[in-house]
Amino acid sequence: MTLLFALCCLALASKVFPQNTAGFDPLNYVDPLIGGSNGGNVFPGASLPYGMAKAVADTNSTSNQGGFTLDGAVVTGFSTMHDSGTGGSPSLGNFALFAYTSCPGGDIDQCAFPKKTRAKFGGFANNSVSARPGTFGITLNSGIQAEMTTTHHTSLFKFTFPSFSPDGQPSQPLILQDLTDLSDSRQDNGTVSVDPTTGRITGSARFLPSFGSGNYVLYFCTDFSGADILDNGIFVNSRASTAVKNLTISRSINGYPLPGGAFVRFASGANPILARTAVSFISTAQACSHAENEIPGFDFAAVSSAATEAWRTKMSPIKVSTNLVSQSMVTNFYSGIYRTMINPQNYTGENPLWQSSEPYFDSFYCIWDLFRSQLPFLTITDPEAVAQMVRSLIDTYQHLGWLPDCRMSLNKGYTQGGSNADNVLADAYLKGIADGVDWDTGYAAVVKDAEVEPYDWCCEGRGGLDSWKALGYIPVQDFDYKGFGTMTRSISRTLEYAYNDFCISQMADGLGKTTDKEKYIESSGNWQNLFKADQTSFWWNGTDTGFVGFFEPRFLNKTWGYQNPLNCSNLDDFSVCSLQNTGRETFESSIWEYGFFVPHDQATLMTMYGGPAAFVRRLDYLHDKNITYIGNEPAFLTVFQYHYAGRPGLSAKRSHFYIPAYFRPTPDGLPGNDDSGAMGSFLAFSMMGLFPNPGQNVYLITPPYFESVNITHPLTGKTATIRNINFDPTYQAIYIQSATLNGSPYTKSWIDHSFFTEGKELVLTLGRNESSWGTRVQDLPPSFGSYAGFNGTYSARRAINARGVRSYTGGFDRWGI
Repeated sequence: MTLLFALCCLALASKVFPQNTAGFDPLNYVDPLIGGSNGGNVFPGASLPYGMAKAVADTNSTSNQGGFTLDGAVVTGFSTMHDSGTGGSPSLGNFALFAYTSCPGGDIDQCAFPKKTRAKFGGFANNSVSARPGTFGITLNSGIQAEMTTTHHTSLFKFTFPSFSPDGQPSQPLILQDLTDLSDSRQDNGTVSVDPTTGRITGSARFLPSFGSGNYVLYFCTDFSGADILDNGIFVNSRASTAVKNLTISRSINGYPLPGGAFVRFASGANPILARTAVSFISTAQACSHAENEIPGFDFAAVSSAATEAWRTKMSPIKVSTNLVSQSMVTNFYSGIYRTMINPQNYTGENPLWQSSEPYFDSFYCIWDLFRSQLPFLTITDPEAVAQMVRSLIDTYQHLGWLPDCRMSLNKGYTQGGSNADNVLADAYLKGIADGVDWDTGYAAVVKDAEVEPYDWCCEGRGGLDSWKALGYIPVQDFDYKGFGTMTRSISRTLEYAYNDFCISQMADGLGKTTDKEKYIESSGNWQNLFKADQTSFWWNGTDTGFVGFFEPRFLNKTWGYQNPLNCSNLDDFSVCSLQNTGRETFESSIWEYGFFVPHDQATLMTMYGGPAAFVRRLDYLHDKNITYIGNEPAFLTVFQYHYAGRPGLSAKRSHFYIPAYFRPTPDGLPGNDDSGAMGSFLAFSMMGLFPNPGQNVYLITPPYFESVNITHPLTGKTATIRNINFDPTYQAIYIQSATLNGSPYTKSWIDHSFFTEGKELVLTLGRNESSWGTRVQDLPPSFGSYAGFNGTYSARRAINARGVRSYTGGFDRWGI
């Protein structure tokens, strides 16, 4: 980051905004560049909400999964397909354009065509970058200004050139388009053609997905406007020709894709030159049709304005009071919301794999990340889109046989833990998502996850189901001859499968399937079978943590294995904890952290840990000793699990530590990969003051970071309000003293989804010290087992979910439903 850019960010953060006005525009508080460095991996470019076309400058950073970075790397091209915030290999970035004011001496062979060599012409200053919803701009050190905007399938690039080239000749711009992608994954037989008269470039190539199996073919169509064409042709490696107009190119003989593509040179650069690129997974003809229908007139201002308005509409349901708070606080909040609508992407009409009238969404990358807060957040702000996503997941099941746990670029992504689309469907079902959703088929899909093992459970369903059913857990070194996947993560898979089954039980209850409900409630208790009550935990230097009772791996013969509970924690620099076959028995998280992943039965878990006070001490140790890492999704719920121990004030305290410490409205302001908006939704939920326990009709209450928050439900049109009395902008008074709901005293520390659909008002009176609010056993959030260790026992209860059906979301005896 340049000094000037840093000073601009600092000045921005210190400014205080006046009270809301009637003309409040949330887009004034969106900065797409947050997460543009330090491994945030965000896509900061031009896009529509859930749009397929995503235009941005691509850099050669080692952290360019989203295309563009602000970390000192240089621009290698401008491309029109991206994902956002992901890990894995860089994703998409296909068919990049690159521009020159002129080729030295007018000789096209003196222009640098390969990505690696043209990078030396891609330098830029950070303060030359501009980004707002729907539009992205950058000026290269060469003096070329590039601006870009999009429709759903088409990007429009506007290049403005210096009047003269570096050697003093009048500009004769050259714009090339190559057959690469961000990760250089192109396979054999990339093709490109350029029309000698119009300069239209068309082509296709086969690429690899970034975190999955298989491959995909993408087609493109590019047209130009703004200047007369001088000549055009194709290039291979570092040489070009105006005599050849068509090219089919192999991958290479040494593993790196041979550079190849096409170019168009223009007679003059006196006026801006526009390049319109559309993409399709179906054909070049469909790509060209997208371009002609979506941007017929090359009107950059009109396309940019329409894209901005689309974002304004999507962002409008939530309005906060800006009174007394800094711009950094408001920008942090709305930028988090913005990032929740980049992925998943709406590829409806672009799926060549099967014919269907249902929506098709891609870039569920990955549901292990998205189920925790991102999709629950969209259920509030954009339920229509969530209904389409759920329909897409169910349609994928109908045609491929399984719900995906991860999906990108038309391919199956790798499963990280359980079958977590089950949680997504249950969450949507319980919260009343209904528009066009076939819930009977959706239920059949989640049941198949629980009952049938796929041959290749690397990418769908669950593995080890014979052991799961016979033993009640996934054994370490399982004997599994029916399906195949990486034989690791036995603890985290067991815990996730248990929660997946609980979510299925909730759907079964709502659908009137009593036998299934009881069956999956029973198996949702399997997490207890890996709890070793006498297990201790020591630091690597031999110091005892002082806590006893942890989950541990078990073998097929029911004997215990061992994994240090601190392995794969934030402080573990030596363990392998991902999908490698040498990985541990927990995925991307420690036994310490997974020790709290029993979202449906916190009451029983708390009892096993020694009661509420002991539970709080253990949570404190997890956070205070930096065992957890807020930059990864398993940490999210642990911030708020103090609610279950009757200490909601401590959840607020933890939230108010993590948000300012790890989430800032600067390019390096994210603690880790944004993971398709997972980090953005965690931030937005936390600042809004309602955090979900996903897969259940439960939102845990903490004070918002603003005087008030208004959420207008897009379907019912009713506005829910959360209002703070005694709001303290220094955030010392963050403890709820009392509350009212629709004017009546409210003592529960949680609410359900009807708060949003019915437009209720929650008023919170704040103070500087913890109070008794939300601490009584009858005010605790629902849990499967009975709460003990309080003044009384939380007994069986039923809750009404948003569908108007009764579901077991309360604390009832596990064995006596």
